[in-house]
Amino acid sequence: MPGWMTVPQLLDYVRPMYGKHWDRDFEKKLLAEFDLPLKTKLRSLSRGQAMKAALISSLAYRPQLVVLDEPFSGLDPLVRDEFLTGLLELTETEGWTVWISSHDIEEVERFADRVAILNAGRIDLQDDVEAIQARFRAVELVLDQEIPVPAGLPPQWLNFQIKGRAARFTDSNYDESRSTADCQSLLPGVLSRQVRPMNLREIFVALAKSYRGQREPQP
Repeated sequence: MPGWMTVPQLLDYVRPMYGKHWDRDFEKKLLAEFDLPLKTKLRSLSRGQAMKAALISSLAYRPQLVVLDEPFSGLDPLVRDEFLTGLLELTETEGWTVWISSHDIEEVERFADRVAILNAGRIDLQDDVEAIQARFRAVELVLDQEIPVPAGLPPQWLNFQIKGRAARFTDSNYDESRSTADCQSLLPGVLSRQVRPMNLREIFVALAKSYRGQREPQP
């Protein structure tokens, strides 16, 4: 955005590009909701204010699809919360589709209905957030003795580790009866077994570690 412009000058500049699709009343509503200083140059706005100015210029023509690349980067927690709350209210009211590319998994989990996770530039997993969380479980086992990592582990067991008598892994397609049977057949002497749900950040980290392991040369 041209740093020498004010917010009204920016909107005057972009408005003709959208012709009849630009909604002046909606523009005024957005300006009121985002509460931006109207006489301050864009170069002097904070990161959060500049993001809001860019958002107004992108939303006032009522797009059906909004694409945001790392929208939370550089925002302090308060501004981030205000930005996210405002965007949620707008999308619910207007029925827009919002596509976000972000490494801020906690914010994505608050906002998104559906997520896609990339591996080496390709989509490896995409589904509703609730469906993904229903699939993944963190599993911890206590064994009666230390054993080597068994051969033939199920492919859905990610990042399997044994340290002492403790075994840990992520089950990426959890089924209670199958998991119990697999543990009994592959890991004799299980004294205790704990299974817990995972949040989206934990799932992302588990997948990222498994991708890294796939790319590393095997000894």
